[in-house]
Amino acid sequence: MSPGRHRWRRVRRVLFYGFLLVVAGLLVHYGRSVDWPQVGAALARYRAGTLAMAAALTAASYLLYSCFDVAARRYARHDLPAPRVMAISAVCYAFSLNLGALVGGAGLRYRLYSRDGLSLGTVGRIVAFTIATNWMGYLLLAGALFASGRVRTPPHWPVSGAGLPWLGAAMLLVVAAYLLACHVWRGRVLHLRGRHFRLPPLPLALLQLLLAAGNWALMAALLFVLMPAGVTYPAVLGALLVAAIASAIAHIPAGIGVMEAVFLPLLGHQVPQPQLLAALLAYRAFYYLGPLLLAIGGYVLMESRRKRRGGDRGTADGAGDRGPGNGDRRGQRR
Repeated sequence: MSPGRHRWRRVRRVLFYGFLLVVAGLLVHYGRSVDWPQVGAALARYRAGTLAMAAALTAASYLLYSCFDVAARRYARHDLPAPRVMAISAVCYAFSLNLGALVGGAGLRYRLYSRDGLSLGTVGRIVAFTIATNWMGYLLLAGALFASGRVRTPPHWPVSGAGLPWLGAAMLLVVAAYLLACHVWRGRVLHLRGRHFRLPPLPLALLQLLLAAGNWALMAALLFVLMPAGVTYPAVLGALLVAAIASAIAHIPAGIGVMEAVFLPLLGHQVPQPQLLAALLAYRAFYYLGPLLLAIGGYVLMESRRKRRGGDRGTADGAGDRGPGNGDRRGQRR
């Protein structure tokens, strides 16, 4: 490794641990001033209608996210049934949110898809497509919101309220560049740092944006339903989008502590802190813990059914891939 790369890795490591210290400091600072019995009382005051709406929004978000993998089916050119793909996607999403993208988003997808006969290359294309879908939709929604100037940040934050519209415009430019590249370089294999990837056709890229932006909007709607009166949907959406970036930087499973460190300074002046923390705890219960319990049951069910069928479909007859690349081209979409 060259001295320059080694030095850059050390700088990144220092910045990463510095970021974690800032998050920890914010949590300690705000945690000392929280009336935790009041948080419990706020949780107990949720009405049945509110809880039912939260459950419905959670189900809608997971259903929409599972369509990421359905769209990836066309990109990766495999022929697994759509219901099977959606089940795998929903299970992996719940594991990814709670245990990290490496475990759920990639590792579990590799296991489940490969046991259904897809090659590692095909699964890799699925994983890359879903990651790109999620973050391109994020850039579209965050860019539009930030550019509108409706998000206000605390005075001590690195990015001021006046700088957010410029950041939003830059995000929208990235989205526009992506769509232009999909139109101009459709079907071409691009090479970047030793990796090879193919851009989707423009209609599929537009579908990516629609699916992911809709999913982020549903996540914010779930949080908004759980929030007390006095906070607006754009404010909740903006805080959620900022917290998503902070959680991605921190690499903390489920973003534990990071979301609270972002929401408290952004929205703490609009609503009482106990009610804000109660909303965040309820959000975690609906969007993280509940789906994870269901996903564990779904994963066990998948494995037990596979064992009853007598083992892996992909290895029983020597076929290792139902996608392109190993001779089996059933169900390819051209």
